[in-house]
Amino acid sequence: MLAVYADRFSKDDPLSALQVGERPDPDVPDGWTTVTVKAASLNHHDLFSLRGVGLREESLPMILGCDAAGHDEDGNEVVVHAVISDPSWTGDETFDPRRSLLSERHQGTFAEKVAVPRRNVVPKPSSLSFEEAACLPTAWLTAYRMLFSRGQLRAGETVLVQGAGGGVATAAIVLGRAAGLRVLVTSRDEAKRRRALELGAHDAFESGERLPVKVDAVIETVGRATWSHSIRSLRPGGRIVTSGTTSGPNLDDAELTRIFFLQLSVIGSTMGTRDELAGLVAMLDATGARPLIDRTLPLTDARDGFAAMLEGEQFGKIVFTR
Repeated sequence: MLAVYADRFSKDDPLSALQVGERPDPDVPDGWTTVTVKAASLNHHDLFSLRGVGLREESLPMILGCDAAGHDEDGNEVVVHAVISDPSWTGDETFDPRRSLLSERHQGTFAEKVAVPRRNVVPKPSSLSFEEAACLPTAWLTAYRMLFSRGQLRAGETVLVQGAGGGVATAAIVLGRAAGLRVLVTSRDEAKRRRALELGAHDAFESGERLPVKVDAVIETVGRATWSHSIRSLRPGGRIVTSGTTSGPNLDDAELTRIFFLQLSVIGSTMGTRDELAGLVAMLDATGARPLIDRTLPLTDARDGFAAMLEGEQFGKIVFTR
């Protein structure tokens, strides 16, 4: 079957490790099923994999991709949940210390078929296209959990989303607006600020710019470049929800004095559960909110999508179809 995979690692030139070609059909263990992939979306995780982050050399060659939507073995339209927990695990899968994502220990979704545990498929409503549904399992699920499960945000509250343009940030803007939040965003790029306003953000600011109000919560995926601004933007008792460090994890100032004096909450968040994915799908079905797709490419042109993400050219999700 046609697949996009890594056959080696390159920290400095990740695209050199990317291959597009034929791979064997997936093995299907007991309790697993095969999904015929109609659409799959790209995440920074896939670039990290090419650099050797989170992927072991003995697992190569590895088909990349966490997100997909397609047909299960009975022909049902489904969305794939990418978190693979231990079969004996019960409860929130994201707390399983032995969990992994598709394309870490198990072959990923950038292929004609992918094998997943039966519990990892969620029904796709007809209101969502395969391309839209394929955007949800990583970036959109991460944003959903950050906003509502970990951040506990409620209608009427104000949230700051740092770094408008990335997949999680874009999702947080759309989901926050759909849930009745007041959404503020930052970006260094004027065009991305303008696009964020078109998506539903109430106000957009230059990165690091002082806000006219203190916010209830911050959605933080950038790390070092925005951390101090995030902390300084919070009201007393506010919370910062963090799920990534795209600008690096080493802080110039952790702002500990502000954190304890203002009684701020620092909350980590990672991916989401199968039930949260089902809740996200239901929310989009009910509200009409939809993922922003930057571009759709055939799987054969996957290298172009990876190159666009590497250069930071996209606003929204990059989707591969076949």
